[in-house]
Amino acid sequence: MTLFVGTSGWQYKDWRDVLYPARCPMRLWLEEYTEHFATVEINNAFYRLPTRENFEHWRDRVPPDFVVAVKASRYLTHIKRLKEPTEPVERLMTHAAGLGDRLGPVLLQLPPTLKADAELLDACLACFPSGTRVAVEPRHDSWWTREVRQVLESRGAALCWADVQARPATPLWRTTDWGYVRFHEGRAQAWPHYGRQALRTWVGRITDTWAEHEDVYAYFNNDPSGAAVQDAMTFARAATTAGLEPTRTPQRLLSPA
Repeated sequence: MTLFVGTSGWQYKDWRDVLYPARCPMRLWLEEYTEHFATVEINNAFYRLPTRENFEHWRDRVPPDFVVAVKASRYLTHIKRLKEPTEPVERLMTHAAGLGDRLGPVLLQLPPTLKADAELLDACLACFPSGTRVAVEPRHDSWWTREVRQVLESRGAALCWADVQARPATPLWRTTDWGYVRFHEGRAQAWPHYGRQALRTWVGRITDTWAEHEDVYAYFNNDPSGAAVQDAMTFARAATTAGLEPTRTPQRLLSPA
């Protein structure tokens, strides 16, 4: 199993002196990040879709083994609410294609007010180019139905396993031959860290669900105070202890997060 371990974004000022040396200018933080991680989820693409040139620039700045997951623009998920998806999906994928072979999965995080509509989801997923890895993170309980699961399975899309407060916020469905996990907020001190046992439990869920030849992407979105960086390290160590081979994470922090 290739277990990709990273964070949701890299441009956080409070990561200075935690992951980034004080002398490192912000314009070089991506290069510094890639020294420690082999993947990142571009979270700010949700707020404003970067241009294709932006994506090309990022591709040129990261090493060949680096994988970039892209969170879909809120125009598709929150403004259009998955309706009339053809143009928004085409624009998203045309821009993200600037990443070339560094492009990993695309995440569709749905608004918490959007209730289940399996036909709408199916029509949206149908717009993505063949071979695109799409993860879907619904946030309304009405989505947990057999019909929705069948749509994800038939389109080869992953249900994003989301964690909030060290508990699954979604069913632990395996809907395709790869997985996607997002860690939003732990319960350990200091907030929003995760405890070691919670992360070991997630490693167990992953190893019980996916085989050695399958890919799983895990991103920590609990960015305040560098919690995401420290938790990614702890998670990767737990995965290694369990016999997995996670992608690189920092060996140590400049100061405790």
